Amino acid sequence: MKRQRPANPPMLRRPMRRRELLAIGAATMGGLILPGVVSGQGDNQLTETPEATVETTGAAQTTTEWPGSSLDMPPSQNKSTPEAPVGGRFDEGLLPDHRLIMYYGFPENPNMGILGQYPPEELLSLLAEQKAAYEAAAPDRPWKMGIELIASVAQRDPGPDGKYVADTGGEWLDLYTQFTEENDMYLLLDVQCGLKTPKEDYAGLERWMRYDHVHLAIDPEFHILPGETPGIDLGSIDAADVTEAQQWCVDIANKYGTSRKMLLIHQFHVFSVSNKETIQPMHGVDLVLNMDGWGPPHMKLDTWGVVIQQNPIEYNGIKLFYDQDEPLMTPEEIMALEPTPDVINYQ
Repeated sequence: MKRQRPANPPMLRRPMRRRELLAIGAATMGGLILPGVVSGQGDNQLTETPEATVETTGAAQTTTEWPGSSLDMPPSQNKSTPEAPVGGRFDEGLLPDHRLIMYYGFPENPNMGILGQYPPEELLSLLAEQKAAYEAAAPDRPWKMGIELIASVAQRDPGPDGKYVADTGGEWLDLYTQFTEENDMYLLLDVQCGLKTPKEDYAGLERWMRYDHVHLAIDPEFHILPGETPGIDLGSIDAADVTEAQQWCVDIANKYGTSRKMLLIHQFHVFSVSNKETIQPMHGVDLVLNMDGWGPPHMKLDTWGVVIQQNPIEYNGIKLFYDQDEPLMTPEEIMALEPTPDVINYQ
């Protein structure tokens, strides 16, 4: 379905994070060059410090053979084939019995969130401190920790496949999948899409989504139309894309016998998700609408009132920015929101 855009969509907060996207770019060829973006080459071995590469592979995210990964099927889960699904454990899941607090970003890139400012071990200690503050503010439900890792990064240049998006190296996804599993954490893999359809962008994540603790996030801000550029033009997705992703998560859970998957959709603007009123909860997947965007508390409260309160669907989250929210809202202020957030995400 082709998206129809209003001529002047109303902005609920300051304009999109253009500075955030453009600040990570290198001068080379006028494009965004990021460490750990897959080249389609390499030894497919997990290392502690993955090689940095700069090219993209147009087919990487349309198959389960994402380059750079060496992970095997998780031993704790049932093996299956598409012809013989084992069925998801849909009575098991994080929500609504728990809440989730996460750190967001891209490895070794401090301009793309706190995740890039620290190695995983240090990040775990900092996140535990932040979790303790929320446990004190809202002790009614147990809190779990997680990481939201950008799995495909929007680019300022179209790249070899013309899609304006580059895959994060599979070795990074391996590293954080293993690290989060070992530390009883959740991992959300975030796709930014560019000119790919959302499903084209996340389909190749099946290798990691078959792990029980790994889930999916979609960032509509960077899903553009032909003739547009991420970071300059404001992207969006349609409700049909959300429903398609919900069904994909259910299918993954059925195929590999996992507990319910979580699907997190970032939204900072009414235009981020068109036809939102048609989205419905789906059995077997937990849908989280995550209020994104940086700014002072009054702007975040206004945006919360529109993108969350006016059209709640299932579960709700909020994103906070350590360096850009001035002043940063406290855990007590966040947990006083209505409805109370289920997911807290720090960048």
